[in-house]
Amino acid sequence: MPEYNFTIDEQYEGMRLDSFLAEQIEDISRNRVQDIISSGGLLVDGSPAVKPGCRLKEGSKLVLTVPENRTPEILPENIPIEIVYEDKDLIVVDKPRGMVVHPAAGHYSGTLVNALLYHCSDLSGINGILRPGIVHRIDKDTSGLLVCAKNDFAHSFLADQLQKHSMTRRYEAVAVGRFRESSGTVSGLIGRDPKDRKLMAADVKNGKEFVTHYSVIKQYESYAHIQCVLETGRTHQIRVSMKKIGHPLAGDEIYGGKLSRFRLHGVELEGQCLHAGVLGFVHPGTNEYMEFSSGLPQYFNDVLRAVSLR
Repeated sequence: MPEYNFTIDEQYEGMRLDSFLAEQIEDISRNRVQDIISSGGLLVDGSPAVKPGCRLKEGSKLVLTVPENRTPEILPENIPIEIVYEDKDLIVVDKPRGMVVHPAAGHYSGTLVNALLYHCSDLSGINGILRPGIVHRIDKDTSGLLVCAKNDFAHSFLADQLQKHSMTRRYEAVAVGRFRESSGTVSGLIGRDPKDRKLMAADVKNGKEFVTHYSVIKQYESYAHIQCVLETGRTHQIRVSMKKIGHPLAGDEIYGGKLSRFRLHGVELEGQCLHAGVLGFVHPGTNEYMEFSSGLPQYFNDVLRAVSLR
């Protein structure tokens, strides 16, 4: 059974036990942590923890023993996907808005991975059985281009480009408000929001560096059609970047609240208006640069039409 050891430093003092462990251990939910604590699987300074909601103290030592968890079977599903390019090493797909990229708690079917497994059985195994072939991700409500690897060499080759920030990724979005500048850069540190650990936030202590470049394609009365270019690839990076400068994405009520609510001229959005339109990388087999583009989907054009009528 896997065992995890932690020593609590100052930044985590006062945080709930279950929240801390769910954040620190990949692919384990807070509910799962609570079950393990209730069954005596967590030691705090050598003694069994009793309540998942206990607050952490600086210097405390935690030892969490995670029982083997039966991994659900991930089945191929005949789900239509738009394939932009494919060869023996990789496959580039245009993900529709509303599709989850890979299985996770609450989403073990209907994902892009389920569709890929039906289409091709030769996917890389580096990310395990829940994320075969997945080199990078975009959010459920973000549409657009993803590259997936068919073997471990291709996966490592592509992942290295992501790590070195040499992969081209350009997005289009609709943001709230009128921009004073036609272009700019948003940067800083991004990490878990201390008020809600499920979300990300800018300028948090011990966060990771992020850099987002943006430019205004067209300014409307109360919204702007923008392009974003990523230097780094952090979770929710564009959404957090635009919130930071006071221009959250249309439809993104998670980060923009009521300001992002979009119900206009018969168009209603649930989730951010964001499209991964350009993806470029060096091919792992040929060492040649390849670039792909995806036109704006119908939902995005509907939003542009609605904002142009204001």
